[in-house]
Amino acid sequence: MNFQELVDIVAKLRGPDGCPWDREQTRESLKPYLIEEFYELIDAFDENDTEGMKEEFGDLLFQIVLQSQLAKEQGRFDIYDVIDGISQKMVRRHPHVFGDRDLRTSEDVKVWWEDHKKKEGKNHESALGGVPASLPTLLRAQKLQLKATKVGFDWEKIGDVFEKLDEEVAELKEAAGKRSRDEMEGELGDIFFVLVRIANFIGVNPEDALRKTIHKFIQRFTQIEKEASLQGKKLSDMTLAEMDVLWNRAKEDLG
Repeated sequence: MNFQELVDIVAKLRGPDGCPWDREQTRESLKPYLIEEFYELIDAFDENDTEGMKEEFGDLLFQIVLQSQLAKEQGRFDIYDVIDGISQKMVRRHPHVFGDRDLRTSEDVKVWWEDHKKKEGKNHESALGGVPASLPTLLRAQKLQLKATKVGFDWEKIGDVFEKLDEEVAELKEAAGKRSRDEMEGELGDIFFVLVRIANFIGVNPEDALRKTIHKFIQRFTQIEKEASLQGKKLSDMTLAEMDVLWNRAKEDLG
């Protein structure tokens, strides 16, 4: 099958004789599926699952075509308007490839693009503008901090950030001692924000780092559940010391 056939399939699903479920969907009702398919694709990336990536790319493409079909029914745009728009944008953004502008390095491209945005009137009043509010929180914090860094609002060296982290941890401990939920929430948020700044300093995506740690935790926890089962026990029946032995073994086995 080709792309046009997919477009026709989606149109039929939404047609009078189509699928009742597909016909009753709206832009808002489909939004969670769009987000879900994206993260399932990221999971396939992390697992280096070739077949999984192919399938999840397809699921994501289906959501894009379906959303475009809804827009077409409303007289707003169709999938070909989407394709035309991104094609034109890519040509405009790459005059060194599709035109005669001489941009030899990535830095040359970045400088040109910032100037191009100014001419198009797409620059935001605030240096922090242009970061979507719906981004995952860690990723949003990362992008906001990178924008602040561009105008010089940043620590000069990573040691300063570690000092700030120590300060925020001390403040959280103090808030915890007072058992003030609002203060603890605020201080914990400050710690997360400083940790994101450390991630930026060392060139690590905090969202990726946490996602991989969660995956590692699930693998290890599942392993100790299996080990406990082999011993005829449930984790809830074991002491923390017993579970800790299994946990250390899982760390050695799984890395």
